[in-house]
Amino acid sequence: FNNSIGLRERLQEGEDLIVAEGYIFEFERRGYVKAGCFVPEVVIEHPEHVRLLHEEFVHAGSDVVLAFTYYGHREKLKVINREDDLEKLNINALKIAREVADKTGTLMAGNICNSTVYASGNPDAIKKAELMFKEQIEWAVKYGADFIVAETFSELGEAMLALECIKKYAKGLPAVVSLMPGMEDVTLDGLTIPDACRKLELAGADVVGINCCRGPKTMLPLIKDIRQTCKGPICALPVPYRTTPENPTMQSLRNEAGQMVFPIDLPAYACSRTEIAEFAKEAKKIGVQYIGLCCGNASHYLRVIAEIYGRTPPASKYTPDMSQHFVWGDREHVSNYNADTLVD
Repeated sequence: FNNSIGLRERLQEGEDLIVAEGYIFEFERRGYVKAGCFVPEVVIEHPEHVRLLHEEFVHAGSDVVLAFTYYGHREKLKVINREDDLEKLNINALKIAREVADKTGTLMAGNICNSTVYASGNPDAIKKAELMFKEQIEWAVKYGADFIVAETFSELGEAMLALECIKKYAKGLPAVVSLMPGMEDVTLDGLTIPDACRKLELAGADVVGINCCRGPKTMLPLIKDIRQTCKGPICALPVPYRTTPENPTMQSLRNEAGQMVFPIDLPAYACSRTEIAEFAKEAKKIGVQYIGLCCGNASHYLRVIAEIYGRTPPASKYTPDMSQHFVWGDREHVSNYNADTLVD
């Protein structure tokens, strides 16, 4: 991968991008982000871990280092009384991402997301969201982002506002804009997800699609429809959880007692690597050029996607090879150990 070739050029040449997301959940799992507020405080408190996770995802196959500014905006920091750290958090995240991208020859993306304050038809709320987008975009430009990711929008109106801000404040940088499908295949402002993606595409987004909330099985049907509706590059970044038609989102999954498992009990519903491989095969067949995983992503999952898309990242050196196992391997490797003690 050559980071001197930009996002637009790669896509125009028909190339694919593997993109690691899911930093919030992974750092919560590791004990550096609090579930609930989900604010990326780790960027300030333990920046070395942010750097290492960026490097880990690149090692597994990511073509993009996404600056960890998701939920690093004014409203979320206000929840934990750290609004004064807003600029520091964003600049730290962008600098770390730029350094890792330069070191590894990957692209670096700035990141804006659902504002949590946007309200359709409310001029004050819309202006507030715009100013939040503006400041994060301007920092991303200043600290060397190659493109801007605007993600996890439930309403076309907010996604369109984010795109308008990128066009206005990002000085020509490409825009990847993705919606978050909920229980229904429509946005909160009443458009079908494919139609909303098409409107974003016509408004100038370089890549459109969906991320988060839905697992592979409940995201793929929408991706097929988006591919039929949109003309340009599309993206798909599901959560790696076993969602179903009855419970299409990770937030709707329930345990045997009927209790919501989001977020702390979601690991019980994690996809297998084989399921991630099947998702990647189907996405590739559909024609998804920008692919990755969102909340719940981990490097072993990402490596699977990269390999399905024809890559051999450094982590492929350690791709499982059960032929070498001393019990279940091939004739060369199996020992005289009594396998009956390990299986029924």
